[in-house]
Amino acid sequence: MNNPAFSAFSSLALKIVGVILIVSSLLDYIVLAIPFQITNKDWQLTLASNIVDRGIIPMVGIAFLIVGYWIGESLGNESRGVSITDLRFWSFLFACILGLMFLLFIPLHLGNLRYKTKQATEQIQQGLTAAEQQIQSQFDQINQLLGDSARIKQLDDAIKGGQVTGPRLEQLQTIRNQIEQLKTNPAALNEQLEAAQTQLQERRKEAEQTAKTNAFKSGIRTGVSSLLLSIGYSVIGALGFRGLAGGGGATSRRRV
Repeated sequence: MNNPAFSAFSSLALKIVGVILIVSSLLDYIVLAIPFQITNKDWQLTLASNIVDRGIIPMVGIAFLIVGYWIGESLGNESRGVSITDLRFWSFLFACILGLMFLLFIPLHLGNLRYKTKQATEQIQQGLTAAEQQIQSQFDQINQLLGDSARIKQLDDAIKGGQVTGPRLEQLQTIRNQIEQLKTNPAALNEQLEAAQTQLQERRKEAEQTAKTNAFKSGIRTGVSSLLLSIGYSVIGALGFRGLAGGGGATSRRRV
């Protein structure tokens, strides 16, 4: 503070940086909300996460602005008292709005996470049901083929007659070998079916556990961050207005 010219420049620079950070973050929030789909839970989830990730930027801008005004008041260059033309008034109002917004994000985000987890679980179950039906259909076809000597003869003729070559021939030979193995051990077909179903059940459990884990991590990360931001902005806004309305004394404003 010994150099008034440098102090005045520092005050102006801090105010400019603060205003730029606040305005740019506000524009960023607006851009993130485009296209506006308020009823879309995926949109709500993504928007809340992105805004929380950028939530500290306006707070830094408000801090720069307050320090800039504090330096200006130390030089006697700033008017004292509450005025709607004072950038501090609007910054504290913005802080209160952000505090409320981040507070509302907590139940909204957690509710959307529960919905997405339930939706993911249903999709996993549907995929499992479709896979089980497909496997059952394949095993039913093999069962029918085992009792159809005419089709087995056609398979043998195709393999021995040179009607197919390359990978297709290898596939038919594999099927023929499986038929022979199943003839000698009919119970092997049911064992293979049970093994395939068990594998699908294990994959379902792993997928469900992964979905729940990701939802838990997102809930903790975004929820806690949103709570901290809400507290921080609310305190800044409340104490800021209290300082502005406290009679305009230099001591109270410096404390803010």
